[in-house]
Amino acid sequence: MTRTSLLASLFIPLLLASGCAHRQAVQAPQAPGVIVADAAVRAAQDDPARGITGTFALKVQAIGSDQRMLYLSSERDYRHPLNISLAISPTLQPALEDTLGVKLATLQGRRILVNGTARRVRIAFISGNGQPSNKYYYQTQIRVTDPGQVQLAP
Repeated sequence: MTRTSLLASLFIPLLLASGCAHRQAVQAPQAPGVIVADAAVRAAQDDPARGITGTFALKVQAIGSDQRMLYLSSERDYRHPLNISLAISPTLQPALEDTLGVKLATLQGRRILVNGTARRVRIAFISGNGQPSNKYYYQTQIRVTDPGQVQLAP
């Protein structure tokens, strides 16, 4: 085999395989000073004690709740490492719906802007007897305490 044919036999598969490489999703351009979800998660990890404060842009991918809070999540799986969850108390929900002009249940698939502090929160897995286990994960959360913190993105 000649050197040229050897290089061609190595180069062509490499060239074809590069077309299958993963490409990042194209994000919509943001206004100056607005923080996108993945950047917020990374910044909250870098400073877990203080988190990062600012205006965050995210698309609501999932809505869930537990006994204490309603959660709007930026990822379909709230345990995803790049997820941001807005934690909203049930007492705040009616005022937030009045401010937004929509029911919170209809926000799935919509883009929102949130003012607040994104912090890394330790979430313990619950064992079969309802007690926290020694297993846990971290989630980035923004606690919504005022209806004015959230607005629909243009």
